[in-house]
Amino acid sequence: MIYLSVAQIAEKWNISERSVRSYCAEGRVPGAVLVGKTWTIPADAEKPSRARRKTAAPATLLEVLKAEMAAKRTGGIYHKIQIDLTYNSNHIEGSRLTHDQTRYIYETNTIGVTSENVNVDDVIETANHFRCVDLAISNAKAALTEKLIKEMHFILKTGTSDSRQAWFAVGDYKRMPNEVGGQETVLPEEVSEKMQELLRAYNRKKNKTLEDLVDFHVRFERIHPFQDGNGRVGRLILFKECLKHNIVPFVIGEDLKLFYYRGLKEWGTENGYLTDTMLTAQDRFKKYLDYFRIPYAE
Repeated sequence: MIYLSVAQIAEKWNISERSVRSYCAEGRVPGAVLVGKTWTIPADAEKPSRARRKTAAPATLLEVLKAEMAAKRTGGIYHKIQIDLTYNSNHIEGSRLTHDQTRYIYETNTIGVTSENVNVDDVIETANHFRCVDLAISNAKAALTEKLIKEMHFILKTGTSDSRQAWFAVGDYKRMPNEVGGQETVLPEEVSEKMQELLRAYNRKKNKTLEDLVDFHVRFERIHPFQDGNGRVGRLILFKECLKHNIVPFVIGEDLKLFYYRGLKEWGTENGYLTDTMLTAQDRFKKYLDYFRIPYAE
């Protein structure tokens, strides 16, 4: 094999000798050999393509979440959302775990020191909810389907005392009628048809707004397709769809709980109640984004 000097290769490739040395040092010239302090290069070596541009920093919340989730990064926005969204969504449904206990479960897989009895289902559903958040992030850009919604429910309720009941359908629609807030919901035999209608109407809309997401959420909760876990699954869907459409998400805290319930009940008669509640929660979420320097659309 014929070898050429750096100067000869530089002339052949019409670049500087410094660039040739850099290519060799970076291992981008197959067969190049360093003899003492001098590179010798195969005469038939091809000029490397220009170095790839550095990957731009994640520009959206979804991109940041995916990057931090893949890196298993702690202390970032992904870490915070996992804890805050899980704690608040479970707390609305009656979980007695504290915010610190939720954080301990996420960070250490323990519940921390406590002098009170701890409900096992609360612990299981907390751990399961973390997995649901990951599912929402991973599938954020995917179309919203019955399959994905049922998968969220399956993950959330697997291993709970409910899942051991013959009448409870984990990952499938309810088998028995249920109420929410004293209001009747769709009967079990009608749920599948109503869910398909809801999803068809929702997915036909291309450029979805916050109002579109909230309207879907209300209709989903009024169908109440599962025996239990509807609120948490519904809020996970909201979170997923906010990420998909680059809408600032929201976490419903304890102080907004009653306003949230009132808004669900009054939607269709007075939409402002729920809209104002969601906007308030959004404003709080924007503080997270400002702190972590993540841009968002106003």
